[in-house]
Amino acid sequence: MTHHGEHKQVRDVMTPNPRTIEPSTPIVEAAKLMRDEDVGPVPIVESGRVVGILTDRDIAVRVVAEGKDPQSKTAGEVASKQLVTIDPDQTIDEAARLMAQHQVRRLPVCEEDGRLVGIVAQADVALVGEDAQTGEVVQQISQ
Repeated sequence: MTHHGEHKQVRDVMTPNPRTIEPSTPIVEAAKLMRDEDVGPVPIVESGRVVGILTDRDIAVRVVAEGKDPQSKTAGEVASKQLVTIDPDQTIDEAARLMAQHQVRRLPVCEEDGRLVGIVAQADVALVGEDAQTGEVVQQISQ
């Protein structure tokens, strides 16, 4: 095994079988999941395929800030529609680049057929690729 970021694949560092929710999942339930599992963005899955990702910021901005009733809102209504996913065979550097480009801290990892197999976090990528490029990426996102 090599220790260089560019040779490692997403599947080497991703968290397999991440917790997921459905588009119909109530926001309150999704928020409790985030709290209890200590997870940030949660992938939204419909019939085995990822259709979106719900972040705590989505809840704050689209529900709380707009004075909506969290009981009446579902994950599908609130989630960011901009979905960025990555293939498990892509490199960690590619994952870091996507995160920087889209300003996201987590990427759902999907097989070619759209099936969700894991989730890769900014921390997973940063820990492995200790080269200057990845350091730069993390700085950009954190600012």
